[in-house]
Amino acid sequence: MKRFAVPAAALTGALLLAGCGSGGSQADLSVSGAYMRQPVSDTMAAGFLTITNKGGTRDKLTSITSDLGVVTMNSNINEAMRVVKSFDVPARGRLVFASGGNHLMFEKLTRKPKEGETVTVRLNFTDSKPVSVRLPVKSTTYSPKTGR
Repeated sequence: MKRFAVPAAALTGALLLAGCGSGGSQADLSVSGAYMRQPVSDTMAAGFLTITNKGGTRDKLTSITSDLGVVTMNSNINEAMRVVKSFDVPARGRLVFASGGNHLMFEKLTRKPKEGETVTVRLNFTDSKPVSVRLPVKSTTYSPKTGR
């Protein structure tokens, strides 16, 4: 009987460790609150969204693409807008792109989107698969706090 107890205990321990391994350690990304204000310029627009990571490992947003134009990620540092090459999406955290802070800048627009339309972007990450997001185009004065 003792001959089976040690291998059984070792097998149980190995199975428990395997269960703890990769399941909770991957990034688990979702996007919410995405929108774009109707651009006032024919050549530029801004986009906003929140990326939430429910997983146990950080990931990195490395680029954003869209058929609307060239998209850069920007941050306001000391009241100056700066292009940022990548942003960390922390484990069990959020990366927020909001008016007055980090934001998406669309330049060299192929068209000028109007309120009620949607703009599709593709978010590219270091480890996670790309995520496609539809940004509804809101009024030029839209505020997410009021919903109008």
